[in-house]
Amino acid sequence: MRKWLPLTAVCLGAFMLLVDVTIVTVALPDMAADMHTGFSGLQWVMDVYALALAALLLGAGSLADRIGRRRVYLGGLALFAAASLACGLASGPAALIAFRAVQGIGGAAMFATTMALLSSAYQGRDRGVAFGVWGAVNGAAAAAGPIVGGLLTEQFGWRWIFFINLPVCALAVYVTLKAVTESRDPHAKGLDLPGMAAFTTGAAAVTYALIRVGENGWTSAGTLALFALGAAAFAAFVLVELRSSRPMLDLSLFRSPAFVAVMTSSLLMSGAAFGYLMYVSLWLQSAEGMGPVGAGLALVPLSLAAFFVAAVTGKLMHGASVRITIGGGLLLIGAGALLQGWLLDSGDGWTALIAGLVVTGVGVGMISPALAAAAMGAVPPNRAGMAGGALNTFRQLGMALGIAVLGAVFQSGLEDGLEGSGQPHGTAEALASGGAGKLLHAAPGARQWVEDAFTSGLKDTFWVSGAMGLAGAVILLALVRRPAAAAAPAAAPASVPAPAKPAEPADDAAERTAV
Repeated sequence: MRKWLPLTAVCLGAFMLLVDVTIVTVALPDMAADMHTGFSGLQWVMDVYALALAALLLGAGSLADRIGRRRVYLGGLALFAAASLACGLASGPAALIAFRAVQGIGGAAMFATTMALLSSAYQGRDRGVAFGVWGAVNGAAAAAGPIVGGLLTEQFGWRWIFFINLPVCALAVYVTLKAVTESRDPHAKGLDLPGMAAFTTGAAAVTYALIRVGENGWTSAGTLALFALGAAAFAAFVLVELRSSRPMLDLSLFRSPAFVAVMTSSLLMSGAAFGYLMYVSLWLQSAEGMGPVGAGLALVPLSLAAFFVAAVTGKLMHGASVRITIGGGLLLIGAGALLQGWLLDSGDGWTALIAGLVVTGVGVGMISPALAAAAMGAVPPNRAGMAGGALNTFRQLGMALGIAVLGAVFQSGLEDGLEGSGQPHGTAEALASGGAGKLLHAAPGARQWVEDAFTSGLKDTFWVSGAMGLAGAVILLALVRRPAAAAAPAAAPASVPAPAKPAEPADDAAERTAV
């Protein structure tokens, strides 16, 4: 059993940081009531964590190569624990959002090093077993997030979704110190600090602009200024990466249509499949009167379907064309969202969403095992670590942008649903902030217009989510034009020539890769 202690240490950290992506979802109404925060504040509580993960994954991986993966992993655990404690003790929304960002920084340090630590600790068949367990833990984290969050929030209060991280972090630190050896890349280059700064600024500015759209509209001066800042920052990022001798992201990778397709698919998959869940949770708890546990269980069909389908298709569809695995998965994700929008009517409960959530989960399960392999197959072996880091970055960025885009759509749909109800200005904001229960209690006759508003907002959200999934499928099918040949490397698109360069050491090639 001692030989599996490094796997235990890595899985503890990975499970915790991935659970924290979704654990907050079912606690949002309680947070809003306790902290008196508005809709944009709730969006930032979700978004800033994913944004920090996306912005810093590649940089954290580069730092770990230089100073040691074990050291960076331990530092990430310590920072994550401290930020979790601060989140649980936060007295206001601004402090909570700030400490959630610090949580994301710690999570990036942990996530960027997990695969490299496993590659260093295990060889041969043991390495395959370790990666398989690690992938299963990732899937279980997605399924467990809403349930764990619901149980903790309902039984102990929302602050315990953060306090629970402290003993897990302590155990992970102890096992890491006891069983994990240090590893680093002797040929690692310096950090790309200008690239990190430009990318972080661009991602944050665009996300903030999208969140402001719901309050101020697309054409307000503040919104346009933020979009302009984001565009300028991303342009600066491209220039920095093209001129840098140690780029955070080698932009030449995007010369491969297959690599572009995989990155776009990961971005749109995260936004289309998971971006609307916080708005569904707000509806279930504030308008439908469900508790956090009930809301968490209502979202589980998606996670469970993804978990079981990934376990099956990972073996049955090994080597299949990405047109089938990723393209088909995106089609199902889009279809699942559209199905939810089609079946949901005013007055319906959570059962109207089950079929669509299951279809979406099947699509996520098809894509998840294929994305990492396709990213690796689309680049030369000596760029495998960077490709894996880019994949994780795009997935988390898709989550952050998806929440922001769908938030603007959701709020606009609420306002459309309130037309003709005679409600004052600001009612949509109150509903979006979890205030439906108070409105229903104050005016029992409000049930009809509250249900109409939420139905309108959720339907619009599902339509846009479905369009995102279908758009991802179309882009993938257009860029990857023919299936992988049987003789091609595992999971590599046939449109990408098999790289001729010798592979780098396994612990370097696999780092920062996610299933």
